[in-house]
Amino acid sequence: MQYIKGITFGSFAGRGSFEQNAAYQSMDLLVQRMNANFIMLVPNGVQETPQSETIDYSTPATMSDEELTRMVDYIHGKGLAVGLKPTVNCKNGTWRAHINFFDKDVPCEPKWSTWFEAYTDFQLHFARLAETTGCEMFLPGCEMVMSERRDREWRRLIGDIRTVYGGLVSYNTDKYQEDNVTWWDCVDVISSSGYYPIDDWDSQLDRIEKTVRKFNKPFFFAEAGCMSVAGASKVPNDWRVRGGQALAEQADWYAEMFRKAGSRDFVNGFCLWDWAWRQRSQKEALKDCGYDFCGKPAESVISDFYRNVL
Repeated sequence: MQYIKGITFGSFAGRGSFEQNAAYQSMDLLVQRMNANFIMLVPNGVQETPQSETIDYSTPATMSDEELTRMVDYIHGKGLAVGLKPTVNCKNGTWRAHINFFDKDVPCEPKWSTWFEAYTDFQLHFARLAETTGCEMFLPGCEMVMSERRDREWRRLIGDIRTVYGGLVSYNTDKYQEDNVTWWDCVDVISSSGYYPIDDWDSQLDRIEKTVRKFNKPFFFAEAGCMSVAGASKVPNDWRVRGGQALAEQADWYAEMFRKAGSRDFVNGFCLWDWAWRQRSQKEALKDCGYDFCGKPAESVISDFYRNVL
């Protein structure tokens, strides 16, 4: 597998976003400045609460198939590979990791069996689109922590995906969960979210490596990032951190991640979070405290690493 120098683009973009010229201008800027070879696109599915059994991917929260297809074609035309990662989110704001049901189906209660039917429909819809557009990788979800113990259902889902999609199949587990997933043998590539504290990379990489060696699969960080706010480098997964702007801290976090993870031969790359589909001005970027790194010092750290790696 080619080393992934990836960036997540336009995550959870709503309907019509990829129809706008701003989205293509943003993509052009990414291609010009970041030395990337891989783009992750993340179409959105919505369920009302963590215990809802239906998933809707036809609302304004989800980009249309037509605009997604056009963007995939445009990225391929630029010479970059594409990964498609359909991701479900809860409308009430609860993080998707907490989607959960009773282990055994109980009459008159929400059920895993019903939810997985809806989730399979959601994933197969986009797996077919990934096949028709030639996406190089398909990831059926992200950070679905409480569902990951459902070994049989995940194996069935991945088997169903392989009936309609012929490319590489991965799955993006959450930070600290790499060694909890039991069904890595049925995917082609292991991946996870690398939101680890700046001073804890060695211990986490040691732990992850044991799982990667056990299953003998390629591995990459399908997400990784840090906000540009004071304190974020210690808890890069926590988007609720509030403090003063810290552009250098964000850049330092990336530099340390690349130094530590980039030296491990089992890490086959990164897909960084994230690059907005509509970019702000340089002046506005330097005032931002979020994960976006365009126009911030972290951009140069990332671009230089991607230019020089392999």
